[in-house]
Formats: sequence, structure tokens, C-alpha cells
Amino acid sequence: MGEGVGSAGFAAFAGSRHGALYRYAYLLVGERGLAEDLVQEALIKTYVRWGRLRDPSAAEAYTRKAMTSTAIGWWRRKAWRAERPRDDVPDRPVDGDDAAVRVWLRGELRRLPPRQRAALVLRYYEDLTEVQTAEVLGCSVGTVKSQVSAALAKLRARLGGDAVLIMEKAGMTE
Repeated sequence: MGEGVGSAGFAAFAGSRHGALYRYAYLLVGERGLAEDLVQEALIKTYVRWGRLRDPSAAEAYTRKAMTSTAIGWWRRKAWRAERPRDDVPDRPVDGDDAAVRVWLRGELRRLPPRQRAALVLRYYEDLTEVQTAEVLGCSVGTVKSQVSAALAKLRARLGGDAVLIMEKAGMTE
């Protein structure tokens, strides 16, 4: 694709949605560097397909789906499970209670299976509907519901009696 309208359209899309795509990537992989890599890889895949997208407004859904499938592929690789650097230092001071909740949720999200993690991130962090989440994940709405339900049950079981309070504070209740 040359420097024509298609390239300009892609550049506008990538520039305007980078923040949201990065946030989704970070919640999927839990590390800044890997999140940037994931966004870049997904944007490359989107750019390659840009001229063939029937509806440019579907570009974000296509990119999120590429991010999800790429991240799942990474998780399946053996090297992914190797020891990795941590990225837990906040950029700015935060309220102690909120910071503790975020740190706990990030750690627990990393422990969930890839599809459950992706479903939770899309539903509760990205605030997508069940239908939108199903489109991004390439599955049925019923699968989204079961993945979210199973993930929330695991989080509740791991946290114990305080699960409802912490999850409500994080906006993660069914």
C-alpha cells in the first residue's frame, strides 16, 4: 500500500487508538515492553489487511482480535513461562488501597488461563459488551459468559471472604 488515502487512514486509526490498544495489551501481558511489542505486532497485521477491511470502523475489533490471538500464542510457548522481569513500580503516587487492589488484580489476571484473562479484560477493563467481546475473541456470546464466569469464580476462590469488596471496587462484578 502506498502513501495514499489508505495509509493516511491507517495512520489516523493507529494514532488515535494507540492508548486504548496499549492499555488492553498491558492488561493481557502484564509488562510494558511486551505490551508495546504486542501493539506493534497487531498494528502491523492490521496494516497488512487495511486495504481489505470492508468496514474501517471494524479496524479496532480486528486489531484487538490480532492482539488476543498473538498473546495467546505467546502464552503457549514454553519461553513465555520462563522467569521475566517485573514491572510493578507505579509511575506516580497512588492511594494505598487502590494500588493494592490493582497490584493484586494484575497478579491474579496473570494466573488465569489466556482466554479467561482476555474475556475479563475486554468485559471489565475495556467495557465491551458480551457481543463485542465475542467478536474480538472469535467465539460465541455463551463462551464469553462461561469464560468470564469461570474467571470470576477463580478470583473469588483465591481471594476468599474479601473477594466481593475488592472486585466491586475494581468494577468486576456480574
